[in-house]
Amino acid sequence: MFNFTPLLGAQSSSEASQSLLELEGGIKVLIDVGWDSNFDLAELKKLERHVPSLSIILLTHATPAHIAAYAHCCRHIPQFLHIPTYATTPVISLGRTLLQDIYSATPLASTIVPRESLLDASYSYQSSGFDASLKILLQPPTPEEIAQYFARIHPLKYSQAHQPLPSPFSPSLNGLTITAYNAGHTLGGTIWHLQHGMESIVYAVDWNQGRENVLGGAAWLGGSGAEVIEQLRKPTAMVCSTKGAEKSPLAGGRKKRDDLLIDMIRSAAAKGGTVLIPTDSSSRVLELAYVLEHAWRQAWRKDNRENDNDAALRNAKLYLATRNAGATMTYARSMLEWMDENVVREFENESSNISSQQHKRTSSKQIHDDDRSNGAKPSGPFDFQYLKIVERKSRVEKLLAAKGAQIILASDSSLDWGFSNEVLHRIASDPSNLIILTKEYGSGEAGGIGATLWNWYQERRDGIAMEKGLDGQNLDQVHTGGRELSFQTAQRTPLEGKELLMYQQYLATQRRLQNTVPSGGAQSLETAADALDESSSTSSSSSEDSDPERQGKALNTSAVVAHFNRNKLGATKEILGVNVLLRQRGVYDYDVRGKKGREQMFPFLSKRRRADDFGDLINPDDYLRAEERDDVDGQHVKDSEPGKEARLGQKRKWQDSGLQNGTGRRLSNGSNKRRQVVRDPRSRPATHETNGDTRDDGRKSSDDESLSSDSEPDIDQQEAAVPSRLDISIQSVPTHLRLAFVDYSGIHDQRSLSMLLPIIQPKKLILVGGSSSETSSLADDYRQKLGLQSTPNNTASNFVYTPAVGETVNASVDTNAWTVKLSEALVRRFNWQDVKGMGVVTLVGHLAATTIDEGISQPEPSAKKRQKLLKRDSSGDAAAAAAVSFSPPPSPTLKMAKPQEVTPLLDVLPTSMAAATRSVAQPLHVGDLRLADLRKMLQSAGHTAEFRGEGTLLIDGMVAVRKSGTGRIEVEGGGLGFPDSRTVVTRMREGTFLAVRRRIYEGLAVIAGG
Repeated sequence: MFNFTPLLGAQSSSEASQSLLELEGGIKVLIDVGWDSNFDLAELKKLERHVPSLSIILLTHATPAHIAAYAHCCRHIPQFLHIPTYATTPVISLGRTLLQDIYSATPLASTIVPRESLLDASYSYQSSGFDASLKILLQPPTPEEIAQYFARIHPLKYSQAHQPLPSPFSPSLNGLTITAYNAGHTLGGTIWHLQHGMESIVYAVDWNQGRENVLGGAAWLGGSGAEVIEQLRKPTAMVCSTKGAEKSPLAGGRKKRDDLLIDMIRSAAAKGGTVLIPTDSSSRVLELAYVLEHAWRQAWRKDNRENDNDAALRNAKLYLATRNAGATMTYARSMLEWMDENVVREFENESSNISSQQHKRTSSKQIHDDDRSNGAKPSGPFDFQYLKIVERKSRVEKLLAAKGAQIILASDSSLDWGFSNEVLHRIASDPSNLIILTKEYGSGEAGGIGATLWNWYQERRDGIAMEKGLDGQNLDQVHTGGRELSFQTAQRTPLEGKELLMYQQYLATQRRLQNTVPSGGAQSLETAADALDESSSTSSSSSEDSDPERQGKALNTSAVVAHFNRNKLGATKEILGVNVLLRQRGVYDYDVRGKKGREQMFPFLSKRRRADDFGDLINPDDYLRAEERDDVDGQHVKDSEPGKEARLGQKRKWQDSGLQNGTGRRLSNGSNKRRQVVRDPRSRPATHETNGDTRDDGRKSSDDESLSSDSEPDIDQQEAAVPSRLDISIQSVPTHLRLAFVDYSGIHDQRSLSMLLPIIQPKKLILVGGSSSETSSLADDYRQKLGLQSTPNNTASNFVYTPAVGETVNASVDTNAWTVKLSEALVRRFNWQDVKGMGVVTLVGHLAATTIDEGISQPEPSAKKRQKLLKRDSSGDAAAAAAVSFSPPPSPTLKMAKPQEVTPLLDVLPTSMAAATRSVAQPLHVGDLRLADLRKMLQSAGHTAEFRGEGTLLIDGMVAVRKSGTGRIEVEGGGLGFPDSRTVVTRMREGTFLAVRRRIYEGLAVIAGG
């Protein structure tokens, strides 16, 4: 069974993505926790309803569209934090810096308390008047809390098959296997493959097949590039995004795109204007930063300094303005292995050049000017020499006040918040300035600044400034013509008076409600009254306990008990039952006369220990040395978890003792000593504002020195810690700058979708993540390629689904089951073969019909015996591949007494039909044998086995074993047809081919019709 429900991002212009996958056995998998730039709590209502039943969470990209709501859910949804989450290492690291940047850049991310919740909490103030326009903000998570949330995510590598652990309130996953593959688009972006039973599901949203400067292409094609890799080919269901389904690929490819961007910048810098390039702060910014840094390096090369075309770039200054840019680039330098091979090769070449230059300087003991400019310091892919990092708002204002050409990479791409909004507000009125949009904006974002500018760019109402690039191509720069652009500024205002009391009542109500829900984890579930898992209990097997009425009553009672217990309220003895001995004080006796089942014995709660395949789970933090611990303000992160308070008898630190002197200040360890603040290295690594500004002459300008000062305090976090309301002011600014567009979205286009989907060959295709026009266009195109007609989603003949938000589609694998009787003569001929714990047998028989007359209630003579024969082990895992010759049923002219049931009988094949069936039946291999496993198996048997080339295993230097793209194993041996019995070596060679083939066939079930 496989049901798919898009919670966000289906047939919508919103980029936010949330998908729910429901598998057999009650398994629910949530993929992505995205949010759009509005940060509306109403968009998370559907997700919140499914949280108590989620099994695992998977994350695909470190972008706001896929991960922006993760920290909010961890903080404000109690059970969410205890659901196992899986992602690649770059998604974890870059997602951490992304959310820290979002919460520090805009108060909208803190989200507004719903009006209904305020009305419920402030009923006493309703008579005196309630301000409907009041927007009270929730408390945002701190950078340390965000770091803790992401530290709980389990990291995975590409192509690493993993069986995840379920959440404490989830059923068993029954062998669910998840595997991550490279999706392109972002660093660590993931295509997920889920294998569960007969279901093989590929979840691929926002992937990019083309290679870029930093990122490699998606991992659809193998090394040869001709066929899709075996693991992703022919899935039972594929979930694919439709973004870019109507977009044509850029002529000239990646180099043409990069040259177009540099030409746009060069034309604006020559006029002394400012160029704004809005982008995200964690993933796509790496591609843009790499391109611009290397363009400046090329312009400042010694052999290129006389080039007048690059004079504009040399005179312009390059900035990266995001609040966590230093942390993002630090993580990027440590994850080069996740990038394209050209980046790794560049890093290796630079390292070797630096080593050789240092050796020369050491031997000659002289430092030349050429060494100072070319090899004085590392110049790796993300060791910036010309790109200056700016992380404070005050410094952005300083650089905007400076004169000269400036190119600013700023977050966010929506232009609704972040430094991009600040920069655009300052440069909008100058016609010499330019803003370069790097992605297309949907019509659903009509209220945003980015969508407004995109509409202006497409309308081109006020004309186009036609300029020529270096290669003669036209540079389309659209005039804005002085239109009014509305800027919406969100500010925090501390709460006072009734507003503060109202907010405090709301918090008290939320705490009381959260007590009714288990806080998560195995401990909380074990202490609940309904935590006794009857499915794992083997002691109760009486027929009274299996009464359906008693089961329903027990479920209702346990639900009521859980409500009363978790709410810490008094419950009656009738509701509590025998649990009154545990839940009420002063009760030591309970009448068990006439009770049944659980009520007959004392309520014993067994502690369930979390374990995996290797034993009990341990917490690695308990075994860290003192110097390895992550300190936050001198306190371990584990001791600073949200909501953790000092308990009775717990030793308190002197600073936290609450003792104050007469002036109202907290006493410290020493007199007049200032406490040293140690920053969390995960939340804000050291910035690089003063390390990457060196020019070839080794000097800095006065502007650079002013930007590098670190004297002003960061008051954003201090304001966020105070209960506040949201005040929004709108200001209209006349816009005279020019608009340009260069596609740096890194999303698949129409060509990639039309080329790859037919060769992937999914049995069911589910289209999400795009607008209605893009979804319908791709669906019609795919149906046309397969020769299918457009059918509704709920029809059985449909193979392409286009669900809307909240609509559930059933995309289960199509299976047909028949009930067949097996004759005893056929069962005696079974030759079972074991393949990875499963029994496999081939059947060749003759199918005939038997009837059971009405009124005859005799049991089937061999039903129980047949079940025992077919059941190889206790789990009943047995697979049968049948080659059956069908014969028509007996003629209905015979007089029978109202047949009630007709059951086919499979009997031994007659001798006259055996030869014909043997010639038609084709042998086949059942199972999957990896070459690495085969190599270990042959080496343990005394053979020499080594890999030669791609997909070829050479054994004893004579036998070659290859695995084709279709999954077939081919065994080839050279010169073995002419045996020579004169030497012992030849006799060993004779048996090599047969021994290797025998080993392979032992790992695979080779079944044939004969």
